[in-house]
Formats: sequence, structure tokens, C-alpha cells
Amino acid sequence: MSTPLRSIHVMAAVITDPRGRILLARRTEGRDLAGRWEFPGGKREPGESPEEALVRELREELGIEADIGAAVINVPQQYPDKRLRLDVRHLAGWTGTPRGHEGQALAWVALDKLTRYAMPPADRPVVAALLHPDIYLVTPEPGEDAEWLASLQRALDAGIRRVQVRARSVGGERWQALAGQAVQRCRKAGADVLLNGDIELARELGVGVHLRSAQLTALAQRPMPEGQWVAASCHTAEDLQRAEDLGCDFAVLGSVHPTESHPGAPPLGWPGFAGLRERVSLPMYAIGGLSPADIRQAREHGAQGVAAIRSLWPA
Repeated sequence: MSTPLRSIHVMAAVITDPRGRILLARRTEGRDLAGRWEFPGGKREPGESPEEALVRELREELGIEADIGAAVINVPQQYPDKRLRLDVRHLAGWTGTPRGHEGQALAWVALDKLTRYAMPPADRPVVAALLHPDIYLVTPEPGEDAEWLASLQRALDAGIRRVQVRARSVGGERWQALAGQAVQRCRKAGADVLLNGDIELARELGVGVHLRSAQLTALAQRPMPEGQWVAASCHTAEDLQRAEDLGCDFAVLGSVHPTESHPGAPPLGWPGFAGLRERVSLPMYAIGGLSPADIRQAREHGAQGVAAIRSLWPA
């Protein structure tokens, strides 16, 4: 029998200065993943509350007294020798001047530059949670095109900023025209837009593509250049690993709860979602019977947010 991996609960902080920059610390030589950048913090010790652990770690590591704020995300991540849970909090404030008291280099980084810094796997979903939307709208099958486009516009007007244009019952010239109009509306609203499955049309329109799970095994490499979103629908650990190997920017994993669109399919539940989440470092959305009311629970299990059709589509 294999020895169970040790479990570690790590607390980390998003520390933001008045200019909106975020503090990163570089892992010192002799540690795992030396040289990579991470959000400051450290291991929770027995008997400590999460908040007490983070206050202590920031005092020892940076020499500041911290006021712990709201939760950001709780990322389960499996490494070869351990299972880690990275519990990340905002700081409501602090006193003192952050300095590397353990010999670590520090850097104040603009929010849009965070992705340039090489980080441990568990920190990648944290960056996505800070940078990108926590809601991902998947469009339903169109009935009448004008009515469908009007509903999409209402969703954008309500604040949706990431959209998967999915209309698998529509093809040919109608699909090209509908997708083109949807892309125009999303761009005008400043929303990320990805086309479901249609790599060629996505290339033609200069937008992202959302890969179906069946496409993952057929592709030998990332189908879009950097700067054009590539996402994937995943249901298994193999799907997630393939999506990560292809260089996908994020995944959608489910179903978390039973859904009408997948009758009879066994749901993952939140424990099952977290168990698959820890296998890869991909940012991901949870899907399956979810709504914006589930975002907090999704983030407690390592999701960036929720993806949905019915609960996000205006009536």
C-alpha cells in the first residue's frame, strides 16, 4: 500500500498598495520550487485559527501587523509529496513596512502583470480569481435569432463579462451570422467571448474557442495563439490533464449537481469537484445546477466561479 500524502494548510495574503499593486515574495534557495513567486504567507500550525496563522506568518515573514479581510479563494493542489490547501485572504489593512525578513526578494506588481511571474501551481488559480470574471455565461440554443441576441444584450447590460457562444443546433451561414453578431455585442460591452467548438470561425473572427471534451484528444497543440482564449469542457481527470497539456487558459468542470441537460449522469458534488481540481493548476469554473449564489461555495472548493446557462440567461 502506498503511504498517504501529508496534508498542509497554507495561508496566503493578497496585499495591495495604494497604487493597486500586489505584493509577491520569491521563494528562497533550498525550498521547494525555489525562485518562483508567490503570495506571502505560510503554513498553519496546530491549534491556530486560519486568521491567527496568517497574522503570525506575515509578522515573521514581512514584519507587518495585518488586519485580515475577505476570502479570495481556497485552492486544493496535489504535489508529488503532499496535498496542499492554499487559503488566500485579502488584507483589510496593515501597519509597518513590508520587508523580506527571511531573505526573500519582494516585488510590487501591477495587477495586469501578475501572469508574467512564474508561480507554484496552486497560485495560478489565485491570479485568475483576481484578474478574471467569476461568472461565465453559456448561451442556450437559439429559437428566434433576434430574440436570442436581445437576451444576450440584456445579459451583457446586466454585467456579464465572459461569454461562451454555444448554438450547436445551428449551422452553416446562419451560425456564422449569429456568431458574428454575438461577437460584436460582446466586444462592444468589453466582454471576453469564446465560440463553442468552432476553431476555424473563432480564428476568422479573432476570438477565443471553447473546446468540447471530445476535441481534447483530437488536438496535438493549442489551437489559438497566446492572447486568444482557449478553454475546455472537462468531466474527468484525464480531460483536465489534456486541457492543461494543450495550454488551455481555463476549464469548465462538472456537473456539480444533477442537471436537466445531463439526466442520469452522476454528479460530482463539491468534494468530487475539489478532488479533480487538485490534479491540475488550471483555473476553472464549476458548472451544473449552479447560479451566482453559489460563487462563494465554488471558491471555497478551488473554482474561479460558476458557469451556467439557465441561471444567467435573461428570461
